Amino acid sequence: MSIADEYKSRVNKTLDYIESRLDHSFTLDELAAVATFSKYHFHRIFMGVIGETPFHFINRLRLQRAATFLIMNPKITVGEAATQVGFNDISVFSRNFKQHFGQSPSAWRAQMLQKSNLSQTDSNLDKIKQELSIYFCSHTKTIKWRTNMELNKSIEIKNLPDITVAYVRHIGPYKGDEELFRGLWQKMMAWAGPRGLMAQPDLKSLVIYHDDPKITEDMKLRTSICISVPEDTKVDGDVGKMLVEGGQYVVARFVVQTHEFAEAWNWIYASWFPESGYQPDDKPCFEMYTEEPKDGKFTVDICVPVKPL
Repeated sequence: MSIADEYKSRVNKTLDYIESRLDHSFTLDELAAVATFSKYHFHRIFMGVIGETPFHFINRLRLQRAATFLIMNPKITVGEAATQVGFNDISVFSRNFKQHFGQSPSAWRAQMLQKSNLSQTDSNLDKIKQELSIYFCSHTKTIKWRTNMELNKSIEIKNLPDITVAYVRHIGPYKGDEELFRGLWQKMMAWAGPRGLMAQPDLKSLVIYHDDPKITEDMKLRTSICISVPEDTKVDGDVGKMLVEGGQYVVARFVVQTHEFAEAWNWIYASWFPESGYQPDDKPCFEMYTEEPKDGKFTVDICVPVKPL
């Protein structure tokens, strides 16, 4: 394993630590200890790998997470959004938010909601209502929706278990880049295959999206290609390990071609969420692949953590 891979591995471990407790007050000593670097060198190493300082990264992540809360939950106040991501002083939060987004939190939210409303004509809203009907499945004891959205095959609320995964992470643009995803999966399989991990009877393949592409600039988007692994699996180099937290998720199954993934994701957020009675919860969303692609089409479960609106 190269020195560069070792550094990347330790920094990725720190990113996972930060993301799992974003409302926590971090210290440089604490983060350096997670990465097992001297605090005198950690700051410079993190900057070299990620392109921003640890505390700039934390501040940006908090602001972007708060921005997602503001546009996805119309009931939440600016103060509540600030507190949920670790800002105890609303004036500090508002000042930082304006520096990052160029507007106050309230003005930014109003603009984003107006854009969202303008993008949906009355006819589109009627179509949304026609596409969705809710029912309770007595067999599975879950809430499900009927929809005539062509790409969607099923949609329901499920309680998913915790999943320990090994991952290969990419930071940067990814939309529509088949070669990128192919290379990441090949890297994962080249690591997992010799260790017998691809032959697990209940193997799960996931793609985790850590950032909202409508809010985070392309060069800082983080995505992780993952497979489920036993908890005691040893990882190294480019391959990291983390826990995907379980809980209540909307699980929407689609059969899509490569260029249709964005349409599937947009349908969930623009059509399903406004009619569902749910809002996204504060955990990463992911795609789970249940079978091999066939004839250029992927069967994918899009999983978004939810809580009552």
